Amino acid sequence: MRNGLSLRMLIGLLAGLVLGVGAHLAFGAAPPLESFVRNVTEPAGRIFLRLLFVLVIPLILSALALGVAGLGDLRRLGRIGLKTLAYTVVVSTIAVLIGVGMVDLFKPGAGLSPDLKARLTARAVAPAAAPAAGTTGVDFLVNLVPNNIVRAMGEGDMLAVMVFALMLGIGLAITRSDAARRLEEALQGLYDVVMRLLGLVIQVAPVGVACLMFTLTARLGYDVLRQLGAYVLVVVVGLAIQQFVVYSMSVAWLGGMSPLRFFRGIRAAMLTAFSTASSNATLPTSLLVAEQELKLPSHVSRFVLTVGSTANQNGTALFEGVTVLFLAQFYGIHLAFTQQLTVVFICILGGIGTAGVPAGSIPVVVMILGLVGVPAEGIGMILGVDRFLDMCRTTLNVTGDLAAAVVVSRGEPETVVAETP
Repeated sequence: MRNGLSLRMLIGLLAGLVLGVGAHLAFGAAPPLESFVRNVTEPAGRIFLRLLFVLVIPLILSALALGVAGLGDLRRLGRIGLKTLAYTVVVSTIAVLIGVGMVDLFKPGAGLSPDLKARLTARAVAPAAAPAAGTTGVDFLVNLVPNNIVRAMGEGDMLAVMVFALMLGIGLAITRSDAARRLEEALQGLYDVVMRLLGLVIQVAPVGVACLMFTLTARLGYDVLRQLGAYVLVVVVGLAIQQFVVYSMSVAWLGGMSPLRFFRGIRAAMLTAFSTASSNATLPTSLLVAEQELKLPSHVSRFVLTVGSTANQNGTALFEGVTVLFLAQFYGIHLAFTQQLTVVFICILGGIGTAGVPAGSIPVVVMILGLVGVPAEGIGMILGVDRFLDMCRTTLNVTGDLAAAVVVSRGEPETVVAETP
């Protein structure tokens, strides 16, 4: 990833931010500004997102299958998978504990006036539907295996697509025939084409980033941000601790890489994650920086990053824990220690199973609120600032995926040569 592109993306980010804030201050909610946002910058930003999203399914299918098939010996798949799972659980637990601890310490939800609560509730927007109450852990496991992969792709069921890609990769690894090798070559061709298209899309990323940021800042008022400033500050500080303290330690101690080199190499992925608020949309950029900037073994980075885009979302887990406890404080509901442990456990699972798309964690938060007895409609207060926090936690999610790739790659060979049939 060239430094010039990273600089242009940063310029686009800052330009959209400054122009959007200026437009909001100058025009507020005036119809001309809203018309400009609705007809110009918002569609342009959505087109940029769609250009990224359209590449996600073929990228996951080819990259994950090739990553598994490239391991050659399936015992190596088990070792890499175990290392990835262990790292994910540990860092996700640390993230949630950081968030919950900061809420208990600073109590951002305490002391809000009844007038503020009434005003925020009146402005609330109905959240996304929560998962069905009858859904169990067994149902979740069953649904991981798709009965129709085409439908799973059409519905955006990333976990099901990933399971199918894993199955395909395992099948390629254990099938020693010329036809299987031709299929592997076809998947490699698909991967190469998708990455080439990604390169073309990334060239217009500065414009897309600027439009996304302008749309956000031109519409976002300051009342909600001021009133919920303590909540936002707790989330952002918690994310920053995980980002720059926990990940720096893990990369240095477990991955054997300088944190300075790590963060310098992933700048483009962090900016893409911040602007798109989607781990899935950032996956192509993450794969690029992992191979070109961090110089990680491709078979490891493809496996860890494709799995991590859905299953290693530390920022989402932290956000969910902070949000649940903040709303409990807001409504004056005391959560016992055992209830907070329940929140921690569910948030860890939520960080693994939450969709890597904008606002994908909202249904999970609603589910947790119902489980611990906090009014689910309180999530409406969060939606006004959720876009900004979504951008921040997605940046952490993507950084965590790349940190996991660094840790798991340590000790793995640079290339894997398949056995001769």
